[in-house]
Amino acid sequence: MCWSATADLAAGAGIAAIGITCLLPVRRAGDLPLAALPLLLGVHQIIESAVWRSAGGSGPAVTAWAVIALPLLAVWVPLGVLVAAPPAARRRLRWPAAAGLAVAAVLAGCLADRPVTAEVRGHTVGYAIHVPFPYVLVAGYLFATVGSLLLAGDPLLRLCGAVMASGAVICFLLWRLEFASTWCAFAAVSAVLMLRWVRRESRGPGASGCEASEVR
Repeated sequence: MCWSATADLAAGAGIAAIGITCLLPVRRAGDLPLAALPLLLGVHQIIESAVWRSAGGSGPAVTAWAVIALPLLAVWVPLGVLVAAPPAARRRLRWPAAAGLAVAAVLAGCLADRPVTAEVRGHTVGYAIHVPFPYVLVAGYLFATVGSLLLAGDPLLRLCGAVMASGAVICFLLWRLEFASTWCAFAAVSAVLMLRWVRRESRGPGASGCEASEVR
């Protein structure tokens, strides 16, 4: 995230607390992965505060940050959307899920084969890892994560996807070299929309916007 270790720690703790709140009312097992997303992203920001404190480099905190940001989220988000979606939406959601699995496999292989390094650059952190066809991987990653939310059919999940897509554009234009760090921070803040989604889902099928959106 931008600014400092303290900012990352405070933001991460706040988002993680919201993530715990998201998990409490969950009634359906299929909703758990998406409900846990804010908690995962909050922990991710807390880990980045440790990257700040170590002044970058290639230590355990950097590796843990990269594992969550790269292969784990590429799988977690599209599969979470897939299992939470109504049956009518699942066919189209298989595509971002497949893209996420493919991208995650490549990224996991890269992380296992070569070190990832972090560099503190003013008020941002830049991460570096050599990957093949980086633009193809980024496109696949965004299709898996943002695309799955946009294709979900649920108005709240589409809103979350739209906010994250807007954040991706902003972060790329303002912090191209620090895109991964700044966009993950943006996604973490955006994930608080999941609290509203979880609360609606916990009220039962009659409150869900997914089914309604599928019949329009």
